[in-house]
Amino acid sequence: MIKVIIIDDHPIVLEGLKTLLAGRDDMMLAGTFDNGKAGLNAIEALDPNVVLLDINLPDIDGAAICKQVRKQDKDIRIIALSVHNERTVIRNMLNSGANAYVLKNSVGEEIINAIHTTLDGNNYLCRKTKEIMAQINENDLAEIPRITRREKEILELVSQGLTTTQIAEKLFISMHTVESHRKNLIEKFDVATMTAVIKLATKYGLI
Repeated sequence: MIKVIIIDDHPIVLEGLKTLLAGRDDMMLAGTFDNGKAGLNAIEALDPNVVLLDINLPDIDGAAICKQVRKQDKDIRIIALSVHNERTVIRNMLNSGANAYVLKNSVGEEIINAIHTTLDGNNYLCRKTKEIMAQINENDLAEIPRITRREKEILELVSQGLTTTQIAEKLFISMHTVESHRKNLIEKFDVATMTAVIKLATKYGLI
């Protein structure tokens, strides 16, 4: 019997996955969890064979969860579930330790195929993901930049249209500090303006 847990905070997705697994005689749903911390605790406590993992959770992103799990367990199969179809996001998850990447609009049979394929020791990409990874996009980042909590706060405030002065007042920091963070973000994303940073950050689900 294949023991599966789901880490996903979208109720509709959860219900669909529960229904999908309920119809399988060879699989058992051991639990569902709506945040990364609870999911990590469950992985340790329940020792599942397979984790169906939403890559955008409210507390810990999917890539960080993969890396943390891989420090302890090389055998558990992690299937990333996502609405993101960008090559950089897909590559980041696979490089972080995911065994499969399945878009959430894929048919249920692709998830079942992903489970069996990864348990057989092979990686799995759903049909649409394969097509995306076969494309060449010069605008893709080599990897998703790692940003600090403060940089994320500033990103979100800039995206809301706040000025440097307004951000400094809101976060109780100096204007110089805000400008330093803005400069660092521009360098990390390898672009010329904060407008471009916001565009890429939004594209890759960072804000």
